[in-house]
Amino acid sequence: MNPNKIPQTDSIHELAQFWDTHDLTDFEEQMEEVPAPIFEREKVVQVHLPTKDADAVESMAQSQGMNPGDLIRAWIMEKVQPSS
Repeated sequence: MNPNKIPQTDSIHELAQFWDTHDLTDFEEQMEEVPAPIFEREKVVQVHLPTKDADAVESMAQSQGMNPGDLIRAWIMEKVQPSS
């Protein structure tokens, strides 16, 4: 990576590492205003389930090769996205 150029990446982790070791004022001439958000934001929602239901979700997710959070997210997206 050229130390005199801002990295061109979509990785928040890479950008954070870069800015942890560089000063923004050294790169003002490379900056440009961006009218729209670059990174899609997510909101965390907690759902409390009885143990037997949580165990059932974990079992279903494992049988599909998924983690429980991804399975629940898929179920929710099926319900909230409009039918095509």
